[in-house]
Amino acid sequence: MNRVKVLFVCMGNICRSPTAEGVFRQLIKKHGLAESVSTDSAGTHAYHVGEPPDQRAQATAKNRGLDISDLRARSVADDDFDMFDYIMAMDADNYSNLLKHSSDIHHNKIALFLNYAPHLNLTEVPDPYYGGAKGFENVFDMVEAASEGLIAQIKMQKN
Repeated sequence: MNRVKVLFVCMGNICRSPTAEGVFRQLIKKHGLAESVSTDSAGTHAYHVGEPPDQRAQATAKNRGLDISDLRARSVADDDFDMFDYIMAMDADNYSNLLKHSSDIHHNKIALFLNYAPHLNLTEVPDPYYGGAKGFENVFDMVEAASEGLIAQIKMQKN
């Protein structure tokens, strides 16, 4: 079976999307899907290309037993729309940007990530950049819940 490819997208690719990538990467291992699912993250803006995740995102992840220090920010590329099966936007602005920069044939791949955690009754993962450590904790919890939902969806499609 073909490898399922998932891309997580926020604005700068240093807070939300690398956290989501790290959490998802850990969970696909836990679910025995590491050989059949791959993941990446990117930003809709090029503010931080080449930089590691925000120190607060790294600290939050580390406190939860997860190392995301190997990740580096990049911008969404045109070929990402062809390459990835799921393109998960963290909020409505990034969702809109992704739709604007992709052809109609790829729009079905693009979704708000929190659609996979309907029990949270939220649609957007808030940007924690200008807040304190609590914001990064909340982001981690949200992306963990949505990751479990997306993994359930992927497992269902594989069967």
